[in-house]
Amino acid sequence: MRVAVIENMRNTGLGALAAALDEAGAEIEWFRVWQDGILPRDIAGHDALVVLGGEQSALDDETHPYLPELVRLTRRFGNAGKAVLGICLGSQILARAYGADNLLGAACEFGWHGIGVTAEGRADPLLSALGGEFTIFEWHADTFSLPEGAVRLASSPVAENQAFRIGRAVYGTQFHFEANAAVVEQWKAEFPDTIACIAPGWLENHAELAARHAAAADTAGLAIARAWVSLIDRQEVEMLSQASA
Repeated sequence: MRVAVIENMRNTGLGALAAALDEAGAEIEWFRVWQDGILPRDIAGHDALVVLGGEQSALDDETHPYLPELVRLTRRFGNAGKAVLGICLGSQILARAYGADNLLGAACEFGWHGIGVTAEGRADPLLSALGGEFTIFEWHADTFSLPEGAVRLASSPVAENQAFRIGRAVYGTQFHFEANAAVVEQWKAEFPDTIACIAPGWLENHAELAARHAAAADTAGLAIARAWVSLIDRQEVEMLSQASA
């Protein structure tokens, strides 16, 4: 199992997703587009695609000129029946790829928050193990409209579209389910000035907040990660590729 991971920002941790991919024996190939703009040449070499978060918006083509090609790449993976996962900025890029609107600065959330699972989400393999609500980490200011044909899986009062699915296994999550306690600690150490600006008092209260929420978020995040990895179906992808040839 080969998985392409697009890193839009330096030192983006895979956290819970790394654990689930390791359990499945997956081979991860990193594409650090923040450094060199290089993306996979085609979709044949990978069974799945992951697009991680970043500080830019999904519309920052001028400062991040690889974005239009990344948008097209996510759609090609999805059209081939392969598993695709967009997290935070990645979900916003997926929304753009499928014709939705990117809404910049319209939904600011930071820290551990409760997410409501829709009726469709409770029946979906990604979130079905989490019941009607779960706690997870958020860090975003932008959001998006729901792409045409997408199924809304999760929502919050701030961002209506917290998770969606298109087709068999194209998923976007606005929340950072991969951000387990270790990843949050890393972000806390690397971006204290940014966090202090967007969430005054959070750094000072981190220990208390982590004690209250981190364990539940870690459990939910690992469940989501394992569920998505289980949808990487090499046999089905090969059949779909042969049928379209």
